[in-house]
Amino acid sequence: MSDLEETKVTTATIPKLTSSKLDMDDSPDAFGELRSSASVVNEPDELRRRMGEDGYLFLPGCLSRDEVMAARAEITDRLAREGLLDPAYPAIESVVRAGVNLSFKPDLAENNAPLYQLLYGGAMMRIYERLLGGAVRHFDFTWMRAVAPGHATQPHCDIVYMGRGTTNLYTSWTPLGDVPLRMGGLMILEGSHRHERLRNGYGRKDVDTYCVTRRDGPSPHLGGGGTIAAGGVLSPNPVKLRERLGGRWITADYAAGDLLIFSMYTVHASLDNHTDRIRLSSDTRYQLASDPVDERWIGERPIAHGAAAKRSFIC
Repeated sequence: MSDLEETKVTTATIPKLTSSKLDMDDSPDAFGELRSSASVVNEPDELRRRMGEDGYLFLPGCLSRDEVMAARAEITDRLAREGLLDPAYPAIESVVRAGVNLSFKPDLAENNAPLYQLLYGGAMMRIYERLLGGAVRHFDFTWMRAVAPGHATQPHCDIVYMGRGTTNLYTSWTPLGDVPLRMGGLMILEGSHRHERLRNGYGRKDVDTYCVTRRDGPSPHLGGGGTIAAGGVLSPNPVKLRERLGGRWITADYAAGDLLIFSMYTVHASLDNHTDRIRLSSDTRYQLASDPVDERWIGERPIAHGAAAKRSFIC
């Protein structure tokens, strides 16, 4: 695979795509494909150079497909036992039962040995050791996505959810099975990690901080001390966001074994799921073991965005 090789996503072959139920602009200036870095996966200096240049590393086929499918089988068996899949089809196909409405389901990661091996052992950790140049630790919380038809992830940067430790922190988005375009795979806003105004404005936000006025108490529009993260979405409209920030939305037809890594300041979102299947993927985070870590995401039972994570300030 050459350095210039890209997963082919051409407007001649893709179906009409939407994100957040909005028609995507699929013109060549607005929509394209991720650059593959699979050919340089064993070259630490080049991985770091490309991360700095692109804000992401797309590594097709760099994880074990067998390990991905073992993790998928465990997850789909659980979904079937919960009655969330159509029993007329094999569970591994993740065909959704009518009326099921899912998006985020972190319990699927609990006591899941095949998933843990895939995400926190073997090839994944070796890739991060090369990228970061030292001993690596991962967050203890695993973000599991089980995205039903009709759903998408709205544009955001991860820094606003996990910026209390090092900013030299990276996300792995791992498709747990084949994810064609119509299933709603992840997309990156090209060049967004270098947008200084974005980094110095939105990028300084923490979704678990809230304003306390001397007269009125908590300000609900900044989180209000609740248990659910608020205000992390950069924009509900990925089309207008791209027009405002520039660049293209770039993505791929993902296959089991592919891996997408990106920085804390890289804007990302997903396409809508237009299939009859649940799109399965995970988001996991990695950093140098020697760097400070965000306390919300470590420990046997991470506090996440719960009440213990909230911080107030006088405004």
